[in-house]
Amino acid sequence: MATKQDSTAPSISTTGCPRTTIDGQVAHRKSARILGLRSKSRTTSTAVKGNLPPRRRPNAEVRSREYLTSDEVDRLIAASRKIGRHRHRDASMILIAFRHALRVCELTHLRWDQIDLKEGWIHVRRAKNGTASVHPLRGPEIRDLRRLQREYGSTPYVFVTERGGPITTSTVRTLVARAGRQAEIPFPVHPHMLRHACGYKLANDGQDTRAIQQYLGHKNITHTVRYTELAPDRFNSFWQD
Repeated sequence: MATKQDSTAPSISTTGCPRTTIDGQVAHRKSARILGLRSKSRTTSTAVKGNLPPRRRPNAEVRSREYLTSDEVDRLIAASRKIGRHRHRDASMILIAFRHALRVCELTHLRWDQIDLKEGWIHVRRAKNGTASVHPLRGPEIRDLRRLQREYGSTPYVFVTERGGPITTSTVRTLVARAGRQAEIPFPVHPHMLRHACGYKLANDGQDTRAIQQYLGHKNITHTVRYTELAPDRFNSFWQD
């Protein structure tokens, strides 16, 4: 037999917050006070001394281009070998990111089981639903990776911290920006510029657009054409002075 529920007994609302029923009416005073305090704290946290934080500047105002030349990448690697506590790791990280057009998240998630140093290949797993591919490893990369494996021991991830955990994306951004300042590159440098540098390098070398698309892991070739559009070799025959 069903019993009448006590009107003063606590119940749970659909939002998961406790509530009290009094004579069939729901009181949310406490919840309203809590939510009011939270909304107020969120509002005040976005303002510093009554001023809103500055808006992010467009990339065009910060740097003249969003890629690096091969010479600038070499300077970036050389600068990484001169500063910091993990010089070889940082330089190898820039080299691998450039040679294989890795996004920063793809770089930090790179594992040793994706690499075969004996056969000389690396399996690149792409983010953003990109197409995975297998790239060859050349001599400088193999030598750097072997030394890295000796120095950091048996860890599942290739680029790790002193404690053996995978390096974070924010750390990579900090290291690349520091190397850019050390190399005296005249604009701020970020890791994604290494991926663009790879695309422009392959396009300037005259590589096939479809092959570049597969190498970079693009699903749509329109994302690859941006590199071939800026290749200077297209205009070499315009003037014959």
